Amino acid sequence: LPQYMLQRTQDSDENVALEACEFWLTLAEQPICKEVLTSHLVQLIPILVNGMKYSEIDIILLKGDVEEDEAIPDSEQDIKPRFHKSRTVTLQHEEERPQDPEDGEDEDDDDALSDWNLRKCSAAALDVLANVFREELLPHLLPLLKELLFHPEWVIKESGILVLGAIAEGCMQGMVPYLPELIPHLIRGLADKKALVRSIACWTLSRYAHWVVTQPPDMYLKPLMTELLKRILDSNKRVQEAACSAFATLEEEACTELVPYLSFILDTLVFAFGKYQHKNLLILYDAIGTLADSVGHHLNQPEYIQKLMPPLIQKWNELKDEDKDLFPLLECLSSVATALQSGFLPYCEPVYQRCVTLVQKTLAQAMMYNQHPEQYEAPDKDFMIVALDLLSGLAEGLGCHVEQLVARSNIMTLLFQCMQDTMPEVRQSSFALLGDLTKACFVHVKPCIAEFMPILGTNLNPEFISVCNNATWAIGEICMQMGAEMQPYVQMVLNNLVEIINRPNTPKTLLENTGEALEGGEGHSRDTPGWAITIGRLGFVCPQEVAPMLQQFIRPWCTSLRNIRDNEEKDSAFRGICVMIGVNPGGVVQDFIFFCDAVASWVSPKDDLRDMFYKILHGFKDQVGEENWQQFSEQFPPLLKDRLAAFYGV
Repeated sequence: LPQYMLQRTQDSDENVALEACEFWLTLAEQPICKEVLTSHLVQLIPILVNGMKYSEIDIILLKGDVEEDEAIPDSEQDIKPRFHKSRTVTLQHEEERPQDPEDGEDEDDDDALSDWNLRKCSAAALDVLANVFREELLPHLLPLLKELLFHPEWVIKESGILVLGAIAEGCMQGMVPYLPELIPHLIRGLADKKALVRSIACWTLSRYAHWVVTQPPDMYLKPLMTELLKRILDSNKRVQEAACSAFATLEEEACTELVPYLSFILDTLVFAFGKYQHKNLLILYDAIGTLADSVGHHLNQPEYIQKLMPPLIQKWNELKDEDKDLFPLLECLSSVATALQSGFLPYCEPVYQRCVTLVQKTLAQAMMYNQHPEQYEAPDKDFMIVALDLLSGLAEGLGCHVEQLVARSNIMTLLFQCMQDTMPEVRQSSFALLGDLTKACFVHVKPCIAEFMPILGTNLNPEFISVCNNATWAIGEICMQMGAEMQPYVQMVLNNLVEIINRPNTPKTLLENTGEALEGGEGHSRDTPGWAITIGRLGFVCPQEVAPMLQQFIRPWCTSLRNIRDNEEKDSAFRGICVMIGVNPGGVVQDFIFFCDAVASWVSPKDDLRDMFYKILHGFKDQVGEENWQQFSEQFPPLLKDRLAAFYGV
């Protein structure tokens, strides 16, 4: 069979070749791939690589010979609808952004070609194979790559650059020795006279951005950034798009490494505002938002604000409330507001008002539609979701300064409705905003707590995981503000939280993941320790109510918090556990080893928290007696034993 398929993948009829190529892609994703394919790589790799060239038809469709098209307006059907991802509250330790599984493949290609074709399928197959075979693929590839990358014909050179990008993820380790030579070659490719070569070079370089950032900045980061910024201002729209996307990836990898070049970067991005047609403007917003996320408060300098805000506000004023282009602009402004903090104050009033209006309009329209579906259209709730998320960005960025804005608006009433919306994404964003407002201006949240808490309780449903996470986080923030006054509401939320934290992905055996995580492995921590943090905070403010349940959650609680870095949220949660152990020491006895392990996960607890740990550990040791303690501590992995001895003298 493989021999026959190898021949069909080279069939002169592209449809036959594509079907055969899909066979390799499917096979590459199967567990048996390695044993079946190892002996055929010698033949298969050159065939896949050959399939990655643009066909003549592709080049015609892509107007590959049109170099300058920046003045031609986009046709509206070219612009794909984009989906707003509603805000999820991540804890401070989860800053690393999750890799989007859709990233990668061959996203350099044009929408005119968004139909699946042999080039895309071959590139996808090579990408998957690279992830299966890793370095073993390189002996088959490197001789081909050398020939392709330096080929005089642009179509062949272009396919070589695509190959290099496709294998970036799987073969990264093996490619490292060649990168000092290849990256400068690719950077030169950014100035190629063919637009299709320039655009693919952008994409492939973005796939190696992670490596570039690990090297001294003057070697590759600076030249790459300089050339990419020129490409952002390219006269070809496809190159502009590829450069903007690649630059966003570079921003995520480089983060604060970009601070010295901010002035230069902003000049370019702002200049692009005046230059871009519709479709690329939307990508430009993303590049600006990502820049703000990456450099954070470093953006809060008068000269940067002066450059960036006028064009953003101008666009904001041009767009009508019904215009879908508001989505990416609102997302962008949300990142900018969070980064600028007080620097955003001069712009916050109109932005805040408009967000409230968008929420209000959408709710009103939904109400009309529910009462008279035959007369009214259903609203697009994305407007409301994006507006709630920007309000969260403002609350987070402006902190206590948002108080006057909240005082002069009916946002709490609107929030009460949004929290009960039928659409999970609306509730998800509402709870994120509730948490941010709780931190920023609790005086306006407190009068609503009696109405809000039952709603939060009913949303602790792991079926809608993001809604559940955000509701959990909001409850934890409310605890920290309410203190002992939280008491009447504990029962509304406690049982659900305990049920969630005991969901069946917690370790069964005593030391299944304790040892390996201490030895430096990852441990199987659950998706988010948010539930554990909120239970800890509830226990901190209402220990008498929560401590009786200790035995039901202490083990999963310890295992989910052991893997997160020291931070304020972890601090408040551990204080809660210590207070509860004081109230109900019996609740922790059976799982005490898990508590020891969680304590040992702290690098530098505050002095008073360390004292709490010390008292509990020594109290337990004195309670059971020296001999029993010796037997008990025999079970500890060596690292845990050493840590407890060094830090707490037990």
